[in-house]
Amino acid sequence: MSSGFGKKLVIAISSRALFDLDDSHQVYQDEGLEAYARYQIDREDEILRPGEAFPMVQKLLRINERLGGEPRVEVLLLSRNSADTGLRIFNSIEHYGLHITRAAFSGGESPYRYVSAFGCHLFLSTDAEDVRSALENGVAAATLMSSSSPQEGSESTLKFAFDGDAVLFSDESEKIYKSQGLDAFTENEKSAAREPMSGGPFKAFLSALHGLQAEFPPHESPIRTALVTARSAPAHERVIRTLRAWNIRIDESLFLGGLDKAAFLKAYGADVFFDDQELHCDSAGLHVATGHVPHGVANS
Repeated sequence: MSSGFGKKLVIAISSRALFDLDDSHQVYQDEGLEAYARYQIDREDEILRPGEAFPMVQKLLRINERLGGEPRVEVLLLSRNSADTGLRIFNSIEHYGLHITRAAFSGGESPYRYVSAFGCHLFLSTDAEDVRSALENGVAAATLMSSSSPQEGSESTLKFAFDGDAVLFSDESEKIYKSQGLDAFTENEKSAAREPMSGGPFKAFLSALHGLQAEFPPHESPIRTALVTARSAPAHERVIRTLRAWNIRIDESLFLGGLDKAAFLKAYGADVFFDDQELHCDSAGLHVATGHVPHGVANS
């Protein structure tokens, strides 16, 4: 991973995650690349509406204002547009006052290959294949799904919510559940309670968030994190001991024992929730912005 940004938290956002580009994407699908290019250039002074990731990006960039000095958060734009057709996107970025100055326009090719070059901790896109490619290259990534009723959440606090197995943790335990059932899973977690789990694709991102939180006085951090998992007692102990072994703090932990996560995510006020199972993402997406993590046994 590139280290050009030092200790910054680096997040890459696709243009379709940051802005609502559904109309222009439909033109591309129906009429092809040339018609799409004309559509964007003809409308390059028309400001785009915010997309799924827009509220999260606003809150991330405000963290730099809170800390002062050298910025600690870097948001990058990755786009399949060319620089020519991407001018509308940069015009919209300027309109909304977003401090995004770096971008990669890949001219129709997948931009995921620049994720590692930029040293990103997280990549959010609406393109599932780009997300899979980023995950395969060791970067936390998720496919943002359209929210039926996105929640505004707190004006100042940025709230991340994570599933456990196959997201923060490896899918080693979930494989047992899938192949042998709940009883075998529970027995395994009881016997391995003091053995930390291996990290999943979002471990490094959570660690980076934890480091950023530590720069604020207790109870004043603009970031909160929550674990929202289908696990329940006694499988909770291994989770707690794993996070302790990693020296990572989670602000809130919900062990739901198989209950639907959606109502709890709404109550928490998540700005974005990451889960490896599409069924959970579909349910959560009724209330909060949701990122599907196509990783692990549930996606094999």
